[in-house]
Amino acid sequence: MAKEELKIGEISKPRFEFRSFGQCFCEAHKRMARLSVPVPEKVWERESDEIYIISSKNDINNTKIRDGKMDIKTYVQTVDGLEQWNPLMKGEFPIKKEVLENEVFPAFMVEMPALDKDEYTFDEFIAMVKACPFLAAVRVHKQRFGYMVNDTICEVGNVLINGAKVVTINSESTEVDDIKKTIADCGLEGVENINYLQAIKRVIGMSDKELAN
Repeated sequence: MAKEELKIGEISKPRFEFRSFGQCFCEAHKRMARLSVPVPEKVWERESDEIYIISSKNDINNTKIRDGKMDIKTYVQTVDGLEQWNPLMKGEFPIKKEVLENEVFPAFMVEMPALDKDEYTFDEFIAMVKACPFLAAVRVHKQRFGYMVNDTICEVGNVLINGAKVVTINSESTEVDDIKKTIADCGLEGVENINYLQAIKRVIGMSDKELAN
């Protein structure tokens, strides 16, 4: 079967991903930039403000809110140390009571709060999150620089997690072997692969593990 041609900045079928977080990936970033083929100008540099809903009870559902829309991805499998995630739900505010009951709070794996309205605004939802001792609404600002190496979609990002700066580097593709080659070519072999959920938990103190550097 022929490989799917990935186009940076566009949606494809579910991808596998290598990603790490630390204070500096300067040498790997330099190699990634030099190895990259030309990419569309729209992904040279992108910035976004997002809110991640982090649950101490859950590591398999990744929930973020951007531009008033909620996106939940769920963990599928790990192959050769690379994680694959699939979309679980997409919604926007105001959000229906039924969606909160049937999709959102079950994804957090926490007790359902009392819901007495048909729909909830963004502010009302965040208030419910803050009222739960097992949840945290975490502000994340991303400045991302896009590349394409070995047919994998790559980026290096400056990330502010509740104001604390970390750096992330990643490679993703539908093809595991292409990611593994990119990891080797960029000098990232042996660097821990973690996702945004794990990184945010470490920064906010929900986990006592350290980042890559």
